[in-house]
Amino acid sequence: MISRVRGTEDILDLTLYNFILDKAKKHLHVHNFTEIDTPILEHTSLFVRAVGEQTDIVSKEMYVFNKDNDEDSICLRPEITASIIRAYFENGIQQKPWKVFAHGPVFRKERPQKGRWRQFTQLSIELIAAKEIENDAYFLKMIDSFVADVLKLENYAIKLNFLGCSQDRKEHRQALINFLEQNKSEMCQTCLDRKDKNPLRVFDCKLEQCQKILVTAPKILDFLCTECSTDWEKLTTLLGMLSVSYIVDHSLVRGLDYYNKTVFEFVSRCLGAQNAFCGGGRYTLGSEIQGSEDVPCIGVGFGMGRMLMLVEQNKEKLLIPPQPPLHVILPMDEAQRPLALILASELQSKGLCTDIILSKGSMTNLMKKANRLGAKFVLILGEDEQKNGTVSIKNMQSGSSSVVKQVDAVTSLK
Repeated sequence: MISRVRGTEDILDLTLYNFILDKAKKHLHVHNFTEIDTPILEHTSLFVRAVGEQTDIVSKEMYVFNKDNDEDSICLRPEITASIIRAYFENGIQQKPWKVFAHGPVFRKERPQKGRWRQFTQLSIELIAAKEIENDAYFLKMIDSFVADVLKLENYAIKLNFLGCSQDRKEHRQALINFLEQNKSEMCQTCLDRKDKNPLRVFDCKLEQCQKILVTAPKILDFLCTECSTDWEKLTTLLGMLSVSYIVDHSLVRGLDYYNKTVFEFVSRCLGAQNAFCGGGRYTLGSEIQGSEDVPCIGVGFGMGRMLMLVEQNKEKLLIPPQPPLHVILPMDEAQRPLALILASELQSKGLCTDIILSKGSMTNLMKKANRLGAKFVLILGEDEQKNGTVSIKNMQSGSSSVVKQVDAVTSLK
């Protein structure tokens, strides 16, 4: 038997997935966001430039084709934000801000574990060409209200940090390198490698020995310039006014190079070690992708797999629409099958969920099959029903039965 690829999954019941996605779409439409779609295949250079060559995503986790030919190299997208920014420039979007969202599969070549897959679905929400810091508060409030008010999740927290501008990060970077140099004898090899290439990534280390050292590392908030200090103060004030609770996490830097100023993650202890179910922040992209001027944006990515894990534990609090009642038609013999097909077509044309069991069997066996399908009503067509132009209808929940004219079947069932 050929099994599925490790790190992928079969979702055999999409009811809950579609419920979350439908609720997300309605929530975003209320906030005037438009749904778009971008290709799964992109030029590899898009992510090398936008995400950062030294990030784990680009250096380790991308599925790349024509790897030895930079011009023709393409990849399966590892995230959607860079694709949306490419679409913004390539299609000459003039609307500012451009409020859009997209969802679909993304791919990461990494070690699968609970809450982490090689193929997973992401919901990416982007507010493009939005310079003012007030947009960050608006955006965080929108995401928080979706999680708390729409999905009714409770056991989660918002981690928040502020990375400042490029000059702030430059000064902080040097202070951090000095700190790491002083403590290098006690740190893991991965952190030592990151120290020279991308020192902020050391905060992603999960080893306890490194975490203890990093508690006393220089904090980016201590290096903010006057403008960034004002933005940070304004953001926290606005979040307080909007009743958005958060925890300042000085080690939160996110895993992509394009972030600046606001960064955040929504985390839940119900998910185990991989506890973040969405994350994002403010970023500036443009020159890396199109060679044009940079555009300030803020965005977030939801991991739909982790959202499913959370909502599954919480679904009793949600008004998930029930499946429509199933009507199963049972032709008792081959002679009644054409009539069953006609009757099924009539029911379906009126919007009634209908199936037919066309296999042979006794009444008892056919009723068992209908019951396993989850039938609410069974419509029986035997020799007598065919001769008299009637159909026998049995309510599988109450056990009651009735006989009606075939032409009245839809009216009776509705």
